Amino acid sequence: MQINLNDQDDFTIERLRLLIGSEDDTVNTQFRVMEGGMLFLSRVTGNRDLEGIRFCLETNARGNGYVGEVAAKDDVWVNRVYEVIKRNWPEPVAPYIDNF
Repeated sequence: MQINLNDQDDFTIERLRLLIGSEDDTVNTQFRVMEGGMLFLSRVTGNRDLEGIRFCLETNARGNGYVGEVAAKDDVWVNRVYEVIKRNWPEPVAPYIDNF
């Protein structure tokens, strides 16, 4: 699943909630934003394979509840992720955002 950050009808809290709920918390994941503004969850994490990536957030370490059905129901978490992505698109403060 991907979310187009350039489309206000696509980049919503509810769509982000669906994205968060779509991944399994048993693997590491990372929120990544491509140059064109597509947000997705990647199983490639850290500083690997960043060609075409405008910015990414810190790695969601497996087993910590950052993704999955429970995480998708956590309003505080979903809003936190939404706000940091919104603040950094289209001009991120850094290519790797680890303090939010």
